[in-house]
Amino acid sequence: MPKTFFIAPTALNSGLTSICLGLVRALDNVGIRVSFFKPVAQSHSSEKIAVESIDKSVQFVRAKTNLLPPQPISLKYAQTLVSQNKTGRLMEEIIALYQQTTVDADVVIVEGLVPDRSEPYTARLNAEIARNLDAEVLLVASPKNMTPAELDEHLELSARLYAAPEDPDVIGCILNKVNAPETSDRSTSYNYDREQGLGRQGGTDYVNQYEAQCKIFNEDSFKLVGSIPWRYDLLAPRTSDIAKQLDAIFINKGDIENRRVSFISVCARTIPNMVDQLSPGTLVVTPGDREDIIIATCMAALNGVPLAGLVLTGNLQPDPRTLKLCNRALEAGLPMLSARSDTFEAANRLSEMSGEVPVDDLDRIERVMEAVANALEIDWLRSRLNLAREPRLSPPAFRYQLSERARSANKRIVLPEGNEPRTIQAAVICHQRGLAQCILIGKEAEIHTVAEAQGVIIPPDITIIDPDEVRENYVQPMVQLRKHKGLAPDMAQAQLEDNVVLATMMVALDEVDGLVSGAVHTTANTIRPALQLIKTHPEARVVSSVFFMCLPEQVLVYGDCAVNPDPNAQQLADIAIQSANSAKTFGVTPRVAMISYSTGSSGSGDDVDKVREATRIAKEQRPDLIIDGPLQYDAAAIESVARSKAPNSPVAGKATVFVFPDLNTGNTTYKAVQRSANVISIGPMLQGLNKPVNDLSRGALVEDIVFTIALTAVQATQTKN
Repeated sequence: MPKTFFIAPTALNSGLTSICLGLVRALDNVGIRVSFFKPVAQSHSSEKIAVESIDKSVQFVRAKTNLLPPQPISLKYAQTLVSQNKTGRLMEEIIALYQQTTVDADVVIVEGLVPDRSEPYTARLNAEIARNLDAEVLLVASPKNMTPAELDEHLELSARLYAAPEDPDVIGCILNKVNAPETSDRSTSYNYDREQGLGRQGGTDYVNQYEAQCKIFNEDSFKLVGSIPWRYDLLAPRTSDIAKQLDAIFINKGDIENRRVSFISVCARTIPNMVDQLSPGTLVVTPGDREDIIIATCMAALNGVPLAGLVLTGNLQPDPRTLKLCNRALEAGLPMLSARSDTFEAANRLSEMSGEVPVDDLDRIERVMEAVANALEIDWLRSRLNLAREPRLSPPAFRYQLSERARSANKRIVLPEGNEPRTIQAAVICHQRGLAQCILIGKEAEIHTVAEAQGVIIPPDITIIDPDEVRENYVQPMVQLRKHKGLAPDMAQAQLEDNVVLATMMVALDEVDGLVSGAVHTTANTIRPALQLIKTHPEARVVSSVFFMCLPEQVLVYGDCAVNPDPNAQQLADIAIQSANSAKTFGVTPRVAMISYSTGSSGSGDDVDKVREATRIAKEQRPDLIIDGPLQYDAAAIESVARSKAPNSPVAGKATVFVFPDLNTGNTTYKAVQRSANVISIGPMLQGLNKPVNDLSRGALVEDIVFTIALTAVQATQTKN
């Protein structure tokens, strides 16, 4: 049977669901097979199971993991059984649902009921459920600005609810929303530190004080498992949520689903007195006839400030001629809404907006899960499990291990596209997470201007290199590297005008450990200088690539989907070996499938013969690797198909590395899987170079760039000079 942790809140608004989801993510990150169970939904459906309304916690778990927890029993039904003195029957039904979540699980996270004065029995019901599930209890408390003494008293009282001899052990607690302000009104002017994401109103910082000063916390009997500071950015709603709250009319939808509100500015002042409010994430609320404010807001948007949007109150809309002046800002994505209510009423409605995450806001719940997971002492929880099985490598576990290894590597990664907005944001995130020492190439003033427009603060210890100031230093070294090609100094000078070439020279001269480019450059722009200046590794015949495909159940490796159009058998064997090595480097056990349109000896033709020969060469060169082919994709990936098509294959049905016969097949397959199954793909990561250089998709998201930088840092630890 798996270990069971029952998560019980000590009061309303403790963030129970966020903590449960964060625990699921944290355990999954370290490869523990985790499951989730919510016994009772606090909805008031008259049905035993509220089929028409799936519980929010269950929806989030199903959306963000590969788990399929059962729909919980409705609170109304549970109330009925308790009132009829049929608590035993209720427990039987809860245990039956619980058993559905235990299959192949090492640990089950159980979300308890939130105590409510109108439902005083809920706390006792929590203890009853935890006891029947043989669970250990973790309390969740939101102390806000309690003193350590006040928190001691609060936790002791909450733990006392489980004090009966037959009740489960309360092993510790998680503190949530520490240092939360007295009000979460987005229009108040408390200090919001954008870099750290903390908000305070001048009170004491209790994040670290609680562990040191609270008497209840004891390593052996009552552990503080995590202390999560209050973060305003985790409360930021989408502009589309604002539109729903105000029942607004769309003048211009723009990028309404992706923009988030970090500050609400109710403006009826003159332009000089309101321009300071026009910062990233600001939602401007103003009467619809204040066309001066409308135009000023649109000018800020055109200058690159990512405002959340503009709300016009009083059911007033600007003159069409004014809208025409604003057209470019609207085309750039600025949402503009019209509210029927006046400014005062609109501000009141916004202040009453719930801080809960909407069920369709998966980006926000993802950030909440990561924030909670990163704040927990997961090693302490893992020590209580005594697991015998090897951990599995789920996508979150892959990203977690990648981040940990990048942090340990502490490598210097150069980013030649230093003035590109996504690249700047990624560099700052890598700095904050400690993933790499990022070096931005570009004009310092321009980089800071772009960062400021994005609401990003570049830490002073991120290196920015002006290419004009250092270019001359690389002319002679480049001439020396390319003398066999007759490169003259003036030609080298001209080529070094390209920042990618300049950054590649920095890698070649060991001034940095790796390079990431491609947010605005083509793959050829990134690879060509690397082939000329860094060159292919002596043990590699070709430079190739892999993608790490983050499927719900596991991470697979696809190669080569980005570089070689039609490799011959020898090159294909080399790609297979490189891909297996890359998989092993990043924690994926390599079982290599050589993909073709035919399985085994069932087909013939030049294409299938090439794959067959490549398989033979790869096995001969690396007998230690598990390689088989030719295999059709379904035979390689699906166990039931493998049993009929390749019953004796050591790879079929359980392949982790898929090597495609040509670029047409590989690129098409990876994109089809990525888009059709909504799978995150990390890469392409280049293989076969003397030193790591990696390409980006020009549509890469900020997080894609962050993980590519982390990949490059880990690669640098494996590179042999």
